[in-house]
Amino acid sequence: MDDFEAIEILLVEDSDADAELVLRALRKGGVVNKVMRLRDGVEAMDFLFREGTFDQRSGGQPRLVLLDLKMPRLGGIDVLRRLKVDERTRMIPVVVLTSSAEEQDVAESYRLGVNSYLVKPVEFTAFTSVITKAGLYWAVMNHAPN
Repeated sequence: MDDFEAIEILLVEDSDADAELVLRALRKGGVVNKVMRLRDGVEAMDFLFREGTFDQRSGGQPRLVLLDLKMPRLGGIDVLRRLKVDERTRMIPVVVLTSSAEEQDVAESYRLGVNSYLVKPVEFTAFTSVITKAGLYWAVMNHAPN
């Protein structure tokens, strides 16, 4: 089994600090699933569609994508759009985890089929609470039949 077969949560986040907070909060929330962190939408597309650096990837798709919206090279809205129109990735649950509370971003994300939209708070305790809620969502989903 290659390492990519075990990826259950794909975290797409350009900020090292936010990514570390997400990982710490997931652990604190009891989520122990294997997480892979990618830094932008281009990397996410390559991973999910087995292109570029990941063209030889043999593992399956992640069971959950945690997606930031405001990223360099390719933003989260564009990633979400591509995921939800492709038959291979349409059913992967996506939780937007972003600092953007802009009404347009929220509306567009839901229009495109996001499962949940969470705005990252700045204060760590509140941030951990938001991530834990996403983790609880994942824990429930993880026990659902495939």
